[in-house]
Amino acid sequence: MTEYLQLKQSNCKNCYKCIRNCPVKSIRFSDNQANIISDECILCGRCFVVCPQNAKQIRDDVPAAKALIASDAPVYASLAPSFVANYGHVTLRSMDTALKKLGFAGAEETALGAELVKKQYDALIDAAKRDVIISSCCPSVNMLIQKHYPDALPYLAPVISPMQAHCADIKRRHSEAKTVFIGPCISKKAEAADSEWVDCALTFEELSAWLEAESITLEYEAEPDGCVSRLFPTAGGILRSMAAANPDYAYLTVDGVENCARAIEELLAGKPDKCFIEMSACVGSCVGGPAMDVAQRHPLRSCVAVNRYAGIKDAGISCPPKALAKSFEPLAAPRVHISDEAIADVLRQIGKTRPEDELNCGSCGYNTCREKGIVVLQGKANLTMCLPYLKEKAESFSDNIIENTPNAIIVLNESFAVQQLNSAACALMNVHDPHNVVGEPVVRLLDPLPFSEAYENKQNVYDKRLYLADYGKYVEQTVIYDKDYHIIICIMRDISEEVRQQLSKEALSRTTVEIADKMIEKQMRAVQEIASLLGETTAETRIALTRLKETLKDE
Repeated sequence: MTEYLQLKQSNCKNCYKCIRNCPVKSIRFSDNQANIISDECILCGRCFVVCPQNAKQIRDDVPAAKALIASDAPVYASLAPSFVANYGHVTLRSMDTALKKLGFAGAEETALGAELVKKQYDALIDAAKRDVIISSCCPSVNMLIQKHYPDALPYLAPVISPMQAHCADIKRRHSEAKTVFIGPCISKKAEAADSEWVDCALTFEELSAWLEAESITLEYEAEPDGCVSRLFPTAGGILRSMAAANPDYAYLTVDGVENCARAIEELLAGKPDKCFIEMSACVGSCVGGPAMDVAQRHPLRSCVAVNRYAGIKDAGISCPPKALAKSFEPLAAPRVHISDEAIADVLRQIGKTRPEDELNCGSCGYNTCREKGIVVLQGKANLTMCLPYLKEKAESFSDNIIENTPNAIIVLNESFAVQQLNSAACALMNVHDPHNVVGEPVVRLLDPLPFSEAYENKQNVYDKRLYLADYGKYVEQTVIYDKDYHIIICIMRDISEEVRQQLSKEALSRTTVEIADKMIEKQMRAVQEIASLLGETTAETRIALTRLKETLKDE
């Protein structure tokens, strides 16, 4: 299904939101990118709607529609009745006028095909040969059953969708015609590709962009009342348009993929009573479709708009029942058994060795840790997608560094209270139990002035040499104010031994200089006596000895 939903790789930020929201977990995470698994995807479009980075896009089929229009054949639009929810106060006549400006031969409503389909549903109910009948209008529900619950295929009504029924009817009336479906659904693109009656499928978003590019504005045009099958795109709308006359059947509405999946599982788990179930993958049915214009995703307003637009009678069209028949084949991929031992081994690698370690937090996108272990073994996920594990690993890594560094580290809050200190800090300041000082003012340990200055001035201080008189230690102190995390970090390097060595060297130098001074004075007297005997002045000798003295001082 990747040809219909495409990934903008540079936009994917590894947030896993698409995985968390995918109801069938048909997304593989590899090479730091989310990739749709075609064999499992049902094109519900949830990943497209929830992606915060706009990393997924629907394939643009406007060029294909333009190519059809450019041919010699007349091109008719089959317009989903949910258009009244997407485009506001317009009518089919309004849409027909606008679409003709784009080059279409005309626009008709898919509700005509819905009327043909609902008559077949009523016929199945009247025949009473099936205990359970699930509506087959929603291609995402059909794929959910075909790919994930093939045992439920006998429950799926063997009837084509309203889109196919209407497009087939158009081609029966206009033998040379091409058909383009326009609606709020992504999965209709896949259904159209497999249909002999539908040549192209567009979303409302694609149509809106096309109209805007051509500067075409929709205007209200009055028209006669429409048919009751316009209710199809709302939850319960199929049932409201049907006769549903057989009292032996219960008539139910289920919307949302998760609810549909649970209902199917319940049907498969036991012997179901006679029932007809209207199933829609989108919450609220088609008016909640993923390809409605973003600004028009208002479930309550959309349902009201469709209800007001729908009529109360049938349009009165008919079609041979055989032309509406369809068989659904299983599309489920072979399932490989994964042992509990293999799952446990994966869980051990992410630090989950006990049942209580399995948080089942869902941050990785999967409902449970065991489910995560299974998809890792299936190659759909990797170990690093477990955020609690990464957090614990990162904290362990950083804690290990902090605890083993020879530098003293103290963390304060903005009230200058101690939040954390490492072992080196405890050793430096003779703290036997760090719990006794955590939460206490830093003044108990250190002069608070450097911290208040860093906080007030918003300036860090690096490697400032201090003498801590209370501890008899010399340190190089770095104070960093992190305004993002509202903390003050103090790092102190104990340089007491270096200072002691330096002081010892300076003392040795002073002693040496003093000895040199005494030697110079003694030697001066001797030199003067010798110089007088030799008839020389003492100036040059004094200069030489003074240079010796200065050299000793420098050392």
